[in-house]
Amino acid sequence: MEKAAEETVKKTTDVAVKGEAALKPQFLTTKDKFHGFVDSGWQGPKGGKASDGDKVEETKATPVEEPETKKLKLDPEEGNKGGKPDGKRIRGQNKSRPHMKHTAYDEKRLCLSVIQDNRECPFGDKCHFHHSVAEYLATKPADIGESCYLYDTYGKCGYGLCCRFAMAHTTPDFKTMVNAELIKANEGRTAVRNSLDKDLQIRLRKRSVTFDKSAEYLEILSNNKDKKEQQGNGDARAAEVSTDPTGGEPRASTEAEAQLQASPDKQPPVKTVGPLTDVDVIKLRLCEKKQVDFQDKLYLAPLTTCGNLPFRRVCKRFGADITCGEMAMCTNLLQGQQSEWALLKRHESEDVFGVQVEGCFPDTMTRCAELINSNIDVDFVDINSGCPIDLVYKKGGGCGLMTRTKKFEQIIKGMNYVLDVPLTVKIRTGVQEKCNLAHKLITEMKKWDVSMITLHGRSKEQRYTKLADWDYINTCSKLASPVPLYGNGDILSYEDAMKARETGVSGIMIARGALIKPWIFTEIKEGRHWDISSNERLDVLRDFSNFGLEHWGSDTRGVEKTRTFMLEWLSFMCRYIPVGLLERVPQKINERPPYYLGRNYLESLMASQHVGDWVRISEMLLGPVPKNFIFLPKHKANAYK
Repeated sequence: MEKAAEETVKKTTDVAVKGEAALKPQFLTTKDKFHGFVDSGWQGPKGGKASDGDKVEETKATPVEEPETKKLKLDPEEGNKGGKPDGKRIRGQNKSRPHMKHTAYDEKRLCLSVIQDNRECPFGDKCHFHHSVAEYLATKPADIGESCYLYDTYGKCGYGLCCRFAMAHTTPDFKTMVNAELIKANEGRTAVRNSLDKDLQIRLRKRSVTFDKSAEYLEILSNNKDKKEQQGNGDARAAEVSTDPTGGEPRASTEAEAQLQASPDKQPPVKTVGPLTDVDVIKLRLCEKKQVDFQDKLYLAPLTTCGNLPFRRVCKRFGADITCGEMAMCTNLLQGQQSEWALLKRHESEDVFGVQVEGCFPDTMTRCAELINSNIDVDFVDINSGCPIDLVYKKGGGCGLMTRTKKFEQIIKGMNYVLDVPLTVKIRTGVQEKCNLAHKLITEMKKWDVSMITLHGRSKEQRYTKLADWDYINTCSKLASPVPLYGNGDILSYEDAMKARETGVSGIMIARGALIKPWIFTEIKEGRHWDISSNERLDVLRDFSNFGLEHWGSDTRGVEKTRTFMLEWLSFMCRYIPVGLLERVPQKINERPPYYLGRNYLESLMASQHVGDWVRISEMLLGPVPKNFIFLPKHKANAYK
């Protein structure tokens, strides 16, 4: 009888809800029991049992409930209930999303003049910040821990008394300590590169930066446009060549065009006196550009919001070969926006690093490429022509470039003209779900001298619903040869990666798989399923918090910014199901986890889909949240359905 009962339980779990992962029956539970267990076993950041007062404080700190599950589309008549008065349905996942600036968490900051060895404040009585250390410490939140990562790593913490770990490097008379040995050991080290120079920012805002190479290319584009107009009027001969006034042989229409056509075995197109380098006259050939080996590498996708520098450092530790910065808008870069330039920063551990830019016009994209080429250190530049967001698409960028072939060609050729590093492109299968465009575009991009193509196996309309089409990726990889083509989509285990490699792609790009389990790079390289423990996963988050404090700062603003990005990441990481709990290995990316109790309390806490539980995990590493803290994930946890 017991065996029969076990078999019936197993059958019910196997046929559970469609799209749910199959777990061993002994770990399954209900929603009420799961949250009851997590709430009853919670211990605060200091290690003590959560009291009723703590629970009340927590409800105040996180008033936003977890996102509701994705609802089915209603009939047109019912669809307007509770919607907009004009009958149009509100689209998008993030409407009315609460957002709190990190500046709101500081009541009043300590003046920089006090932090920097008590120098004289240039603002005098007009300064709005604290100049009295005693007054500041009276309002400063309690310290989070007894050791400061910045002080332990570099020998000095630049945030001084503002640091939330200040007790580790502050003397009784409120002086900041330094470790001379560590400072000497780190002398000359530049951990992060590609910061925006203040002088360059001012010149960009004043529009006084010159773009010589871009001007040459845009002049060629303009001349070609004039030629076509003349050809349309029937004057084809005048469009192709212009006759010399002396009656000699026809000559090239512009000197810039002559430079494009020049080759190493021809004489320079201008008369020279004395020595002349090739750089002055002849454009750098593709074979002379910096080369990047794209063959059979693991590529961490440029992930908006979550693909920040601290997260990339975590993935590099687990074995990612190629990393790329988050998508940056070319117009914002040209305007010198500090927040946009921050997306281009590169850590010293990123040995093969690229930046991804988005734009829809040849002039801005070419100038942006020249700006990047002249001012920052990158190994390649990537064009985002796969972004499905309407805000980008409706302007003609992202996926919109796939349908604007002429503009796309001009952008690629222009960026190639000004760059000294390889140019890569990321695309989707197309815009409409059942109308693939990538195969047509790839044959054209081979002629445009693209160094590498990445293909996401879904269309714009699909976003992240339905599985990626790897059969189509395989077809495109054959068409792209000899240009390397990377495949992207639905890789969550080393078995998925092995199947992807069988398609003939040059390498694989991993996006959501790295967010759900960043140790996927180790699994792929070692060819195994890693049943990682909950303590090891917490150590991964601890590394991220340390890297975040180093990147964003160890003061209150930096701590809360690190927390926000950690919570965004946890909204994906909670989907991971430990290998030891699965009935069938491996977990698929489109399988959502049912409610289950892990092998210990921490494993169960990390499985929660509730925003409040993610905040609890962050409190274990970054201390209690401020009283006015509000968070709702940017990426709602329903993309895997």
